[in-house]
Amino acid sequence: MVTAHDDFAAVDTYLIDHLVHEDQALADTRLSSAETATPGIDVTANMGAFLALLVQMTGATRVLEFGTLAGYSSIWMARAMDDDGAVVTLDIDPAAAQVARRNFHAAGVAERIQLRIGPALESAHALIDEGTHPFDLVFIDADKANTPHYLEASLTLSHPGTVIVIDNVVRSGAVLEQDSADPDIQGIRTLMELIQADERLSATALQTVGLKGWDGFLLARVN
Repeated sequence: MVTAHDDFAAVDTYLIDHLVHEDQALADTRLSSAETATPGIDVTANMGAFLALLVQMTGATRVLEFGTLAGYSSIWMARAMDDDGAVVTLDIDPAAAQVARRNFHAAGVAERIQLRIGPALESAHALIDEGTHPFDLVFIDADKANTPHYLEASLTLSHPGTVIVIDNVVRSGAVLEQDSADPDIQGIRTLMELIQADERLSATALQTVGLKGWDGFLLARVN
């Protein structure tokens, strides 16, 4: 029997097969997430292509990423830039970082990517303390409980016009569970409330279904 989820996955696969070019380096990177502590949580190929298009459409030359894993989304974004572009990606896991660095070299983008190891919020605050130049695009795809804090740090590291993408904000509909004991759910709900009240941001969110089931992402622009 074919379930709705099977249908969603089949459609995703169809769309990817027709519209997305994933070369061997990207395919190997996606598969290499099996070598990390959290295999399979990297973005899908069509989401990777979406991020690359955002980089190109916004003309982003500086990208900040929360959550590296094996480097799949980092590579998509770095490849969408000119040679003088830069992706700064933050991850807590040294073992995953080793896998990601190997993938960056194989994909030919190691010179465009700076990977910082440590708790992502600490790394972001270090960037603030260093007085780093603002970023044009921010992709937040790390632990959801801390996402409100990642957003606040991102705003400090942004400029008017910066685009912020936050993944996994629907969580199979669990975002509606106001009394949830799951810190990830409460993190996303707090995020929504912060954005709703923050005049610095214009935002929307879209539900998605596909290879990763039912979820969605939030898209915001710094005013």
